[in-house]
Amino acid sequence: MSLTALDAPAGARITVDLRAVADNTRTLVARARGEVMAVVKADGFGHGAVGVARAALGAGATWLGVTGLGEALALRASGLEGPMLSWLNPPGADFAAAVGQRVDLAVPSLAHLAAMPPGARIHLHLDTGMARDGAAEDEWLALCRAAREAELRGRVAVIGVMSHLAGPDTPAAVRRFREGVAIAYGMGLRPRVRHLAATAATLTEPDTHFDLVRTGAGLVGIDPSGTTVLRGAMTLTAPVVEVRRVVAGTPVGYDHTWRAPRDTTLALLPVGYADGLPRSAGPRGEVLLGGRRCRIAGRISMDQIVVDTGPGEGVRVGDVAVVFGPGLGGEPTVADWATWAGTLPHEIVTGLGSRPHRHVVGGN
Repeated sequence: MSLTALDAPAGARITVDLRAVADNTRTLVARARGEVMAVVKADGFGHGAVGVARAALGAGATWLGVTGLGEALALRASGLEGPMLSWLNPPGADFAAAVGQRVDLAVPSLAHLAAMPPGARIHLHLDTGMARDGAAEDEWLALCRAAREAELRGRVAVIGVMSHLAGPDTPAAVRRFREGVAIAYGMGLRPRVRHLAATAATLTEPDTHFDLVRTGAGLVGIDPSGTTVLRGAMTLTAPVVEVRRVVAGTPVGYDHTWRAPRDTTLALLPVGYADGLPRSAGPRGEVLLGGRRCRIAGRISMDQIVVDTGPGEGVRVGDVAVVFGPGLGGEPTVADWATWAGTLPHEIVTGLGSRPHRHVVGGN
């Protein structure tokens, strides 16, 4: 079946429901023992940083968090106010711009501390077991001492102490964090916000909450702990652009890795790995089409997938397939796609390309 340009339906479409973000934020706020930071790094986990930030703040979050300074300045340029933290920058970043826009800065090293301009509000960053960002334990005392000296000179204000949980061995990380805070206090520092927990610990480990928790994935419906029902905030759909009947044994796609096990109907969808569908999910991936789950036939291509809709003839050009969504209507979820690809839901939602049309609902 061929289509003219005038008849062709729109391509893949991403719908972001900010009402789900608000609902998830309220759940996280109810679980947290202290304040909640809405982490909107990576463009709000692929959902749009500004919209997610506004929805989260409206539902009870009191801080915003991002990694790079560019993300923080973009949020300020959009009109978002309130406490904001940026925690992954090289010592040569434009920290003066951050100070001018009232953005707090993480300080994981003496080099970062030396780069802080006058008036900087800082959060000392301690590594508690990831060997990633944050000062190593044997550097922590010197960092706290130097930060106290800088504070006494009026150059910086130490607002917080932070770290990040690796996942396993949480009690040891909490112990190291408490010891690190005690060292900071011993140097005369009085940080008002201590923060360690991300989404999973916010939902399951109240002893990690301290004064502030940092929640990002949970805002958009991802629960890394697997303990709490959150609402997925993103739906990816794609229209059927071609339908064809094939006989048993017909090969499909590159390398003919799939052959029709019976006479069947195939539907072509204009969405592929350039749009963020993980190629590795192909042999297991499914979509919801015509009210039922349909398996992907053959490899996921750059721009398209073929799905096996079965021997019936109910599917037509222009019908819309749900690639993933909240799961309320039987459609696959982001978690399903992550399982099929052997990855995390975080990677699925942050890896979507720029081609799908984006539509936001539930915003102010």
